[in-house]
Amino acid sequence: MGQFNTNEIVIIDDVEPPLIRSGESSDSPHPHHQNSRLSDAQYPLDGRIEEFRKLHFPDATDAMWNDWHWQLFHRITTYHDLCRYLVPTAEEEQALRQASTLFHFSVTPYYLSLIDPNDTQGSLRKCVIPSILEADHQSGESDDPLSEEHTTKVRGLVHRYPDRVLFLTTSFCSTYCRYCTRSRMVGGHTENLLKHWDEALSYIEEHAEVRDVVVSGGDPLTLSDEMLGYLLSRLGAIGHVEMVRIGTKVPMVMPQRITEQLLAVLKKCKPLYMSIHATHPDEMTREAAKACDALADAGIVLGSQTVLLKGVNDSVETLKNLFHKLLRHRVRPYYLYQCDPISGSAHFRTTVDKGKQLMQGLRGFTSGYAIPQYVIDTPGGGGKVPILPAYEVGQDEQHLYLRNYEGKVFSYPTERE
Repeated sequence: MGQFNTNEIVIIDDVEPPLIRSGESSDSPHPHHQNSRLSDAQYPLDGRIEEFRKLHFPDATDAMWNDWHWQLFHRITTYHDLCRYLVPTAEEEQALRQASTLFHFSVTPYYLSLIDPNDTQGSLRKCVIPSILEADHQSGESDDPLSEEHTTKVRGLVHRYPDRVLFLTTSFCSTYCRYCTRSRMVGGHTENLLKHWDEALSYIEEHAEVRDVVVSGGDPLTLSDEMLGYLLSRLGAIGHVEMVRIGTKVPMVMPQRITEQLLAVLKKCKPLYMSIHATHPDEMTREAAKACDALADAGIVLGSQTVLLKGVNDSVETLKNLFHKLLRHRVRPYYLYQCDPISGSAHFRTTVDKGKQLMQGLRGFTSGYAIPQYVIDTPGGGGKVPILPAYEVGQDEQHLYLRNYEGKVFSYPTERE
C-alpha cells in the first residue's frame, strides 16, 4: 500500500494532470489497429478534427495530440477557454458564467474538435456544453434519482442487486456529460482513494454472493495504469468474483487513452467486460473505432450503454446508425436508457412512449444484435425495468395473437397445462 502516492497518480480537478505518467513518454505511439474497413466515407468528421487541431493547436505534434495526458492537460473548463473555440449562445453563456452553481464543465480538445462551432443545435454540443436550462429544476427530479446513497454500503460501493455491486472508484471524468446521473458527486475531490478502495474491497471479500463487480465512477479509465492494475488484481484475487465490468466513456471522448500499456494491464484481468457510453454516431470517428478495435483485440467483451436524449439521438435513423457503427467495431448495443430524472434534465428527457416508438422502429428492421434493451432505471432505487412495445395483442383458449414489426397479426397455438 505504501508504494502509492495518490496525489501523483490520481487525476483530480484541482490538480493539473502531469504530462508524463504511468511509465509512458510524451511520444508513446497511439495503437493504430489495421482495419481495411476504416474507409474515409465512414468517418466524415476526421477532416474536422485535423482542421481544429491545425487552427487551435498548431504547435501540437502527432505525438502530443495522441497522448492522453496532453488531452487531459488541455481540457476546456471555463467560459473564457470555450470562447477561444466557438461563440457560446446566450443560454450557454449564462450557464458557464454560473458555473459555481451548476454541474462541472470539462471537455477534451479531441471531443471539442467533433463539434461544429457554427451549429448551435449540434447533438454533441448539447451533450457537453452547459445550458441555463440546467437551472430549471422540475417536480420529480432529484440529485440522486436512483437512491444510490441509500444502497451504499461503504463509501463508493453500491449494493442494490443480489449478486453484483457498483464500485465508484473515482469522481473524475475527462469530459462531463450534461445529463450525468451522478452529477452530485463527479467532478469533486478524490481524497483517500486507496483507503476507500480498501473498505470497498473488504466488503466484497466478505460477501460471497457478489459475483459481478461493475467498476465505474467518474470514469475509471482516467486512473493511471498502475492504479487500475492494482484495483483489477485485487478484484481478481477474490475467488467468488466471477466477472468485472468497466463502465467508461473514454473511447468516445479520449480514445488516445487506449494505449498498449493500458491494454497490457487490462489483458491480465479475465474475464473482463467493458460498457462503453456511446451517445451519437458522430462520436464513432476513426480514432474511436481504432480504440474499440484494440480493446476487442485484447479479448475484452464490449457492450454499449446509450442514454436516450431529446434533440440528440431521439430518431430511429440516428440510433440505428450509432448501433450499426458500434457493431462494426465489435461493440454490442446493450442498454438504451430512458434519461434519469436528474435535477435540471427536463430538456433532455423524451416521453417513454417516444422511446417505445423508437424501439418499434428498430425491431425487425435491423439485426437483433443491433437492438439494445430499452430500460428505465426506476427512481427510488428499484433497479432497471425493461420497457417493450406491445407485441401481444390478444389471447383466447387456443391462440396467442402477436403483432409483428410490419403490423401484421399472427397466431401462436397455446399449450394446455
